Amino acid sequence: MKANPTSSDGLRSGSLQGFRIRFGLMIAASVLLAACDNMKHQAHSEPMDSTDQFANGTSARTPPAHTVPNGPLLSPEMESGETDGKWLQQIPVPLTAALLARGRERYNIYCAVCHGEDGYGTGIVVRRGFPAPASFHDQRLRAAPAGRLYHAIAQGVGTMYPLADRIDVPDRWAIVGYLRALQLSQHATLADVPASERPVLLRP
Repeated sequence: MKANPTSSDGLRSGSLQGFRIRFGLMIAASVLLAACDNMKHQAHSEPMDSTDQFANGTSARTPPAHTVPNGPLLSPEMESGETDGKWLQQIPVPLTAALLARGRERYNIYCAVCHGEDGYGTGIVVRRGFPAPASFHDQRLRAAPAGRLYHAIAQGVGTMYPLADRIDVPDRWAIVGYLRALQLSQHATLADVPASERPVLLRP
Protein backbone atom coordinates (compact mmCIF):
# COMPACT_ATOMS: atom_id res chain seq x y z
CA MET A 1 0.00 0.00 0.00
CA LYS A 2 1.44 3.35 -0.99
CA ALA A 3 1.83 6.17 1.56
CA ASN A 4 -0.08 9.34 0.96
CA PRO A 5 2.63 11.95 0.17
CA THR A 6 0.20 14.80 0.60
CA SER A 7 -0.56 13.73 4.18
CA SER A 8 3.15 13.31 5.03
CA ASP A 9 4.06 16.70 3.61
CA GLY A 10 1.26 18.27 5.60
CA LEU A 11 2.56 16.78 8.84
CA ARG A 12 6.08 18.01 8.14
CA SER A 13 4.79 21.44 7.24
CA GLY A 14 2.69 21.59 10.43
CA SER A 15 5.66 20.54 12.61
CA LEU A 16 7.90 23.14 10.99
CA GLN A 17 5.30 25.85 11.48
CA GLY A 18 4.88 24.89 15.15
CA PHE A 19 8.65 25.00 15.65
CA ARG A 20 8.83 28.46 14.10
CA ILE A 21 6.08 29.73 16.42
CA ARG A 22 7.74 28.30 19.53
CA PHE A 23 11.12 29.68 18.46
CA GLY A 24 9.61 33.10 17.84
CA LEU A 25 7.96 33.11 21.26
CA MET A 26 11.27 32.19 22.91
CA ILE A 27 13.02 35.09 21.16
CA ALA A 28 10.26 37.51 22.18
CA ALA A 29 10.41 36.33 25.80
CA SER A 30 14.20 36.76 25.85
CA VAL A 31 13.91 40.31 24.55
CA LEU A 32 11.26 41.20 27.14
CA LEU A 33 13.29 39.71 30.00
CA ALA A 34 16.38 41.58 28.85
CA ALA A 35 14.39 44.82 28.76
CA CYS A 36 13.13 44.25 32.32
CA ASP A 37 16.69 43.63 33.51
CA ASN A 38 17.85 46.85 31.87
CA MET A 39 15.15 48.76 33.72
CA LYS A 40 16.25 47.19 37.02
CA HIS A 41 19.94 47.91 36.50
CA GLN A 42 19.74 51.17 34.57
CA ALA A 43 22.17 53.93 35.47
CA HIS A 44 20.92 56.10 38.34
CA SER A 45 22.22 58.39 41.06
CA GLU A 46 22.08 57.79 44.78
CA PRO A 47 21.25 60.72 47.09
CA MET A 48 24.09 63.26 47.25
CA ASP A 49 26.13 61.55 44.49
CA SER A 50 28.38 63.83 42.44
CA THR A 51 27.45 64.32 38.81
CA ASP A 52 28.47 66.43 35.83
CA GLN A 53 24.86 66.62 34.65
CA PHE A 54 24.18 69.75 36.72
CA ALA A 55 26.22 72.91 37.13
CA ASN A 56 26.63 72.57 40.91
CA GLY A 57 28.06 69.06 40.57
CA THR A 58 25.57 67.24 42.80
CA SER A 59 22.65 64.94 42.02
CA ALA A 60 20.60 66.46 44.85
CA ARG A 61 17.99 68.85 43.48
CA THR A 62 16.19 71.68 45.24
CA PRO A 63 12.45 70.91 45.22
CA PRO A 64 10.39 73.23 43.01
CA ALA A 65 8.56 76.09 44.65
CA HIS A 66 5.33 75.14 46.47
CA THR A 67 6.37 71.46 46.72
CA VAL A 68 4.24 69.68 49.31
CA PRO A 69 6.02 67.02 51.45
CA ASN A 70 4.69 63.47 51.32
CA GLY A 71 3.96 62.70 54.97
CA PRO A 72 4.53 64.71 58.14
CA LEU A 73 7.12 67.48 58.06
CA LEU A 74 9.63 66.48 60.75
CA SER A 75 12.57 68.38 62.16
CA PRO A 76 16.10 67.07 61.51
CA GLU A 77 16.49 66.39 65.23
CA MET A 78 13.36 64.29 65.34
CA GLU A 79 14.41 62.28 62.29
CA SER A 80 18.01 61.70 63.37
CA GLY A 81 17.78 61.60 67.16
CA GLU A 82 20.64 64.06 67.52
CA THR A 83 21.46 67.75 67.42
CA ASP A 84 24.84 69.36 66.82
CA GLY A 85 26.39 65.91 66.66
CA LYS A 86 25.11 64.86 70.09
CA TRP A 87 22.29 62.47 71.03
CA LEU A 88 19.05 64.02 72.22
CA GLN A 89 18.75 63.44 75.95
CA GLN A 90 14.94 63.56 76.00
CA ILE A 91 12.29 62.56 73.48
CA PRO A 92 11.32 65.56 71.28
CA VAL A 93 7.55 65.01 71.55
CA PRO A 94 5.07 65.48 74.42
CA LEU A 95 4.95 62.43 76.70
CA THR A 96 1.20 61.75 76.84
CA ALA A 97 -0.89 58.75 77.86
CA ALA A 98 -1.80 58.24 74.20
CA LEU A 99 1.88 58.23 73.21
CA LEU A 100 2.71 55.67 75.91
CA ALA A 101 -0.19 53.45 74.83
CA ARG A 102 1.02 53.59 71.23
CA GLY A 103 4.58 52.93 72.32
CA ARG A 104 3.55 49.93 74.36
CA GLU A 105 1.61 48.49 71.42
CA ARG A 106 4.54 48.95 69.00
CA TYR A 107 7.04 47.64 71.57
CA ASN A 108 5.04 44.47 72.15
CA ILE A 109 4.81 43.90 68.39
CA TYR A 110 8.39 44.55 67.36
CA CYS A 111 10.58 44.41 70.47
CA ALA A 112 9.10 42.07 73.08
CA VAL A 113 9.99 38.88 71.17
CA CYS A 114 13.63 39.52 72.11
CA HIS A 115 13.55 42.03 74.95
CA GLY A 116 10.52 40.60 76.74
CA GLU A 117 7.42 42.54 77.68
CA ASP A 118 9.13 43.55 80.94
CA GLY A 119 12.33 44.69 79.21
CA TYR A 120 14.68 42.27 80.96
CA GLY A 121 15.84 40.62 77.72
CA THR A 122 14.07 37.30 78.16
CA GLY A 123 11.67 37.31 75.22
CA ILE A 124 10.26 34.16 73.62
CA VAL A 125 13.07 33.82 71.04
CA VAL A 126 15.69 34.16 73.78
CA ARG A 127 14.02 31.38 75.76
CA ARG A 128 14.35 29.25 72.62
CA GLY A 129 18.07 29.84 72.16
CA PHE A 130 18.53 33.26 70.52
CA PRO A 131 21.31 35.43 72.06
CA ALA A 132 19.90 37.55 74.88
CA PRO A 133 19.92 41.33 74.44
CA ALA A 134 20.92 43.63 77.27
CA SER A 135 18.30 44.38 79.88
CA PHE A 136 16.75 47.82 79.56
CA HIS A 137 16.98 48.00 83.35
CA ASP A 138 20.79 47.90 83.37
CA GLN A 139 22.24 51.19 84.53
CA ARG A 140 23.97 51.67 81.17
CA LEU A 141 20.69 51.67 79.25
CA ARG A 142 18.80 53.56 81.93
CA ALA A 143 21.35 56.34 81.46
CA ALA A 144 21.44 56.10 77.67
CA PRO A 145 20.25 59.24 75.84
CA ALA A 146 16.83 58.98 74.25
CA GLY A 147 18.38 59.67 70.85
CA ARG A 148 20.69 56.68 71.20
CA LEU A 149 17.74 54.37 71.84
CA TYR A 150 15.90 55.89 68.89
CA HIS A 151 18.90 55.30 66.64
CA ALA A 152 19.18 51.66 67.75
CA ILE A 153 15.54 51.09 66.77
CA ALA A 154 16.09 52.63 63.34
CA GLN A 155 19.54 51.27 62.46
CA GLY A 156 19.88 48.18 64.66
CA VAL A 157 22.77 47.28 66.95
CA GLY A 158 24.66 44.02 67.47
CA THR A 159 22.45 41.13 66.39
CA MET A 160 19.39 43.38 66.25
CA TYR A 161 18.39 44.18 62.67
CA PRO A 162 17.28 47.69 61.61
CA LEU A 163 13.59 48.47 61.98
CA ALA A 164 13.45 51.76 60.09
CA ASP A 165 11.50 50.14 57.26
CA ARG A 166 8.92 48.76 59.70
CA ILE A 167 8.59 51.49 62.34
CA ASP A 168 8.12 55.11 61.27
CA VAL A 169 9.67 58.09 63.07
CA PRO A 170 6.75 58.99 65.41
CA ASP A 171 6.37 55.36 66.48
CA ARG A 172 10.09 55.06 67.22
CA TRP A 173 9.79 57.95 69.64
CA ALA A 174 6.64 56.43 71.11
CA ILE A 175 8.61 53.23 71.81
CA VAL A 176 11.42 55.24 73.43
CA GLY A 177 8.86 57.02 75.61
CA TYR A 178 7.37 53.70 76.65
CA LEU A 179 10.85 52.33 77.40
CA ARG A 180 11.43 55.22 79.78
CA ALA A 181 8.15 54.44 81.54
CA LEU A 182 9.09 50.74 81.65
CA GLN A 183 12.47 51.57 83.18
CA LEU A 184 10.89 53.86 85.74
CA SER A 185 8.35 51.20 86.69
CA GLN A 186 11.13 48.87 87.87
CA HIS A 187 12.99 51.49 89.91
CA ALA A 188 10.22 53.77 91.17
CA THR A 189 9.66 54.56 94.84
CA LEU A 190 6.54 55.63 96.66
CA ALA A 191 7.74 59.22 96.39
CA ASP A 192 7.44 58.97 92.60
CA VAL A 193 3.71 58.21 92.87
CA PRO A 194 1.31 61.19 92.95
CA ALA A 195 -0.08 61.70 96.44
CA SER A 196 -3.63 61.15 95.21
CA GLU A 197 -2.70 57.67 93.94
CA ARG A 198 -0.73 56.43 96.94
CA PRO A 199 -3.74 55.18 98.97
CA VAL A 200 -4.43 52.71 96.13
CA LEU A 201 -0.95 51.24 96.48
CA LEU A 202 -1.07 51.21 100.28
CA ARG A 203 -4.48 49.57 100.44
CA PRO A 204 -4.32 46.19 102.27
